[in-house]
Amino acid sequence: MVMPLAPDELVLETRRLILRPITLSDADLALAIYTDAEVVKYVGGLLAPDDALEYFHNNDTRRGAGGRLGTWSLTRKDSGTKIGSAVLLPMPVEKDDTDWSLLVDEAYPDAQIEVGYMLLQDAWGQGFATEACKRLVRFGFEMTSLPEIVATTDPENTASQNVLKKAGLPDEGMRLAYATQCSFFRLTREDYERNQTCPIT
Repeated sequence: MVMPLAPDELVLETRRLILRPITLSDADLALAIYTDAEVVKYVGGLLAPDDALEYFHNNDTRRGAGGRLGTWSLTRKDSGTKIGSAVLLPMPVEKDDTDWSLLVDEAYPDAQIEVGYMLLQDAWGQGFATEACKRLVRFGFEMTSLPEIVATTDPENTASQNVLKKAGLPDEGMRLAYATQCSFFRLTREDYERNQTCPIT
């Protein structure tokens, strides 16, 4: 049985960002993300507005493991602007999307947990993705019992590959994820604790 975290323990900060569990009030953010072809180019593809909102309502607000797993909205401290989202979620292998049913409150899923993000275009190229991923990796190893954190990208998505490397996840080559061959990254708890590669920024 996994004990739930208090709501304030799920609100995370970095030097420039606040990460909050995503809620129904973030429908505007989800709509902006899922209807921008460039933002979703490597992560599922473009959705029509109605489909984007349906996907958001059915999936993005789910949490698991006492709140420790799920989706966070990213807000800039200086402007209060929402710039994207970041996740700790079960990584699909033979399916092309997250198995959201694995997110149950009382247990960790029987799956590897991946860190990931999607940023609105105005926030690209400013280090926000690395900042958010580092913070979630730190949270994952300090506030959960996860033995490792993984990540995947499209082989052509070199920008995200660089983000993951900066966030401390070593490149382990190609493997099956999302029903296709992906670039795969993995950081073990042992390596995190030994090297402390992901300090808060």
